Amino acid sequence: MGFDVDLFVIGGGSGGVRAARVAAGEHGARVALAEQGRMGGSCVIRGCVPKKLMVFAASFGAAAAEAASFGWRAGPATFAWRDFRARLDAEIDRLERAYRDTLAAAGVTVHDSRAVIEDPHAVRLASGERITAAHILVATGGRPAVPAAAAAAGVLTSDDMFRLEDLPESILIVGGGYIACEFACILNGLGVRVTQACRGAQILRGFDDEARAHLAGLMRDQGIALACETGVTGLVRLPGGEMEARLSDGRVAVFSAVLYATGRVPAAEGLGLEAAGVALGPGGEVPVDRWSQTRVPSIWAVGDVTGRRALTPVAIREGHAFADTVFGARPRVMDHGLVPAAVFTRPELGTVGLTEAEARARGPVDVYSTTFRPMRQAFAGQPGRVLMKLVVARDSGRVLGCHIVAPEAAEMIQLAAVAIGAGATKDDFDRTCAVHPTMAEELVTLRRAAGEA
Repeated sequence: MGFDVDLFVIGGGSGGVRAARVAAGEHGARVALAEQGRMGGSCVIRGCVPKKLMVFAASFGAAAAEAASFGWRAGPATFAWRDFRARLDAEIDRLERAYRDTLAAAGVTVHDSRAVIEDPHAVRLASGERITAAHILVATGGRPAVPAAAAAAGVLTSDDMFRLEDLPESILIVGGGYIACEFACILNGLGVRVTQACRGAQILRGFDDEARAHLAGLMRDQGIALACETGVTGLVRLPGGEMEARLSDGRVAVFSAVLYATGRVPAAEGLGLEAAGVALGPGGEVPVDRWSQTRVPSIWAVGDVTGRRALTPVAIREGHAFADTVFGARPRVMDHGLVPAAVFTRPELGTVGLTEAEARARGPVDVYSTTFRPMRQAFAGQPGRVLMKLVVARDSGRVLGCHIVAPEAAEMIQLAAVAIGAGATKDDFDRTCAVHPTMAEELVTLRRAAGEA
């Protein structure tokens, strides 16, 4: 049977674009891609990229104050949100054009349309056009999950934060995950009065306990009113547009805005997958095997929609591995076992490998951990301490996990991940000469495990 294309990709985010580009540009496949929104997906349009630019913006207020301790003299610093947002919008437009240019150069046909799967080898566009394909790849990403009552009250989600006309004077952020913590630090750095409420006993569930507790303390020191084991029991929109929130600890407070960052869910509903024979998982995800293939052999899925690791580099690698496997005669899979990650709070949290709790559940470990005041903050008389931590298997000496809370922790953890991924031992770290004076040198000068005399 002849098909219109070899591959039809639904979704123009990081994973889908990589799969389409590699399949067409490197392996010569006939590829079409449909995107109903803006090209680039969550990362480029409403996630990693604009968020990181906001992190940069939020850092300059403290940097300006710190500069005075190093002899710099300048007038009071002020932040103009609308000026920044105009530049942010222009940068996102530039990146979206780059994505489109990349697809065009690879020979991918782009449809700016919603696409729905009709059967294992056909999709239908919103225009009514039907396209047949030997393979269909679902790469539609995820979306914010908001409780119905909160949505009805008109709360913000992370998608809305890059489109604000003006910054609120005060905000309640609901959630304890990385998105909630990142926006708490961003907005606090931009001068917004921030209250963060999360139902858990601590922020950042799933991260190393010592690291998350350390970061929580630093966030409070910056002036973020962080309330753990606290939920929202009621929301009322006031006539002036402000939101009255009733919290589970009995407090009632009024905020200029309320942001719900209570997680994300796969964006798989309404794609026609069930009719094509692919039942969604309990979390709404598209179930796939390690090759990213569903139970229907011609239908595949990569990225956040699969409910695996919801990280852009993971989606990109899954998409590339799919294209190499199906069209390049180079079968390979994405290794989800050792994925470094960063939380872009202020300071950042970088992590790779096992947490201390996960490692202890597998066997005896030694933990090397230190906190210290870095040179820059100490000289400026600024508060804040860095955390460096290695989790080591006692029998083999292999480093199982590394956790860093520090400025530029994301940059450090990327390089630590190379060593840990290569199977480095604590002895390998110890043999490595320090670069002095740096924060990262502490990773190779840790000599005493926790509990040793």
